[in-house]
Amino acid sequence: MNDDLLAVRAQTHRFIDDFVRPAGDDWEEAGQVPRDVLRKMGDIGFFGLRIPEDLGGVGYGPLASTVFAEALGSSTYSGFAATVLVHTDMASPHLLHAGNSEQITRFLPRIISGDLITAIAITEADAGSDVAGMRTAAKPDGDGWRLNGSKMFITNGVHGNLIFVAARTNPEASGHQGITMFILEPDMHGFSVGRKLDKHGWRSSDTAELVFDDVWVPSENILGEVDRGFYAIMENFQNERLVLAALAIGESQEALDLTYEHTQNRKAFGATLFDKQTIRHRLAMLQGRVDALRTFAYDTAWRLEQGQDCVKQVSELKALAGELVNDVMYTCQQFHGGMGFMTETPIERMYRDARIGAIGGGATEVMLEEVAKRSYR
Repeated sequence: MNDDLLAVRAQTHRFIDDFVRPAGDDWEEAGQVPRDVLRKMGDIGFFGLRIPEDLGGVGYGPLASTVFAEALGSSTYSGFAATVLVHTDMASPHLLHAGNSEQITRFLPRIISGDLITAIAITEADAGSDVAGMRTAAKPDGDGWRLNGSKMFITNGVHGNLIFVAARTNPEASGHQGITMFILEPDMHGFSVGRKLDKHGWRSSDTAELVFDDVWVPSENILGEVDRGFYAIMENFQNERLVLAALAIGESQEALDLTYEHTQNRKAFGATLFDKQTIRHRLAMLQGRVDALRTFAYDTAWRLEQGQDCVKQVSELKALAGELVNDVMYTCQQFHGGMGFMTETPIERMYRDARIGAIGGGATEVMLEEVAKRSYR
């Protein structure tokens, strides 16, 4: 942790205290984070953490994303955190990695400022973690492509204004071959939000089903190479899974901190809950697991920063974090007793939000398969 990373952490916590905690309940009710709040984050520089300095960003690497995501996890409003992290670490990196100079000049400054909020449209109703199973297709049409199909569970899909869409462009290719990424703008004819989805958690993030009905996308909006989109998707999955793990660590630590405070103040049978050995030992064990996972997360981020192949480590990290955050939330809600079941308490919301940790960005079972393929031969 150098001074720059400590500053990112402190600044993120300050933003959460000033803007997120006072208004987060309203965002949960509205089902979205206000655009002016996101533009404030752009003004501060949060959206440029991973953008090179010569392109108007800060020029940091995976360690900064890990710090940022963990700090966002402490907000107790993980729908807000998801809105931000999809923009910074899951969607916009596709433009940075594969965009040509014209595309970067056209879109990147407004991505950094928060005037454009991005989404990544890969998942389909019948093809979640199985990217190779996607059915959305694009066919050549003049100086462009006709896009048909749909995407499901797209964060920032309702109110986002720049969407990176994966579609099959070679129907003869099998599996992961023949997939291309496109830059879609919401005003393109034939594009629509099929429906805004009502979710179990992450309620302050807008999530949509997207429909493409003969959408004509100009060739200038092809992102990267035709038929090579799968490899771009896989490349960014490592960063996506890293930040989701860091988010889960931040959520877990905040839940434990809230529960430490609650159990030290709540009295039962003549003593505080924390005086009960079984309670403080279960909390201590969870704290040890969180501390160990945090060390693993930062070690993995450092290795990614050195350019190492970390698919196995990232998959292990994502699997462990998704399961741990659910273990933490179950115990912390349990120790809050009846109040933990009330929607007025942060722990109830955090319990709901945590469930996606073992599903989104690569389900635990998929991550374990990635680990197994690289461990036992």
